[in-house]
Amino acid sequence: MIRPLYFCVLATVTLTGCDTVLPPREPEVSRALQEAPPGAAPGSCWGKQVTPAIVETVTDQVLIQPAEVRVDGSVTAQAIYRTVTRQEIVRQRSETWFETPCDDALTPDFIATLQRALAARGHYHGAIDGEMSARTRAAVRAWQAPEGLDSGILSLAAARRLGLVAVERDAG
Repeated sequence: MIRPLYFCVLATVTLTGCDTVLPPREPEVSRALQEAPPGAAPGSCWGKQVTPAIVETVTDQVLIQPAEVRVDGSVTAQAIYRTVTRQEIVRQRSETWFETPCDDALTPDFIATLQRALAARGHYHGAIDGEMSARTRAAVRAWQAPEGLDSGILSLAAARRLGLVAVERDAG
């Protein structure tokens, strides 16, 4: 007998259904509710994308003693090497702050409109249910990634490009 939870997880793997079983994952991005970048406007909401450093392990053979070679070219003693392993940072860790719609704006109606806008652009293929599910976050990530933000948290800039948030105009 298959238990319902196992069936739902199996269905998630094979049919990409059951969004509610597995929580949305944003390991490298956090929604900063108390934190904001320096100079942020009061009352604004922010997310932070942390790109981890890329560290490479490099192994070198360091010559300790050269080979002993006679005048006729024959080798009397082989060269001696020591293996040295070190870590090199290929890319530094970085933090990218991005402004987001605040939680009070993320109503079920707003999220349903977001889902429709992403579906119209070919990124969302689920039910229009007003839930910020894993499928919705994946569609947000797919929409924002070409602009350089690999996050399932909706940025204010992406919401503006989707026509969900008004674009601020200059007072002049």
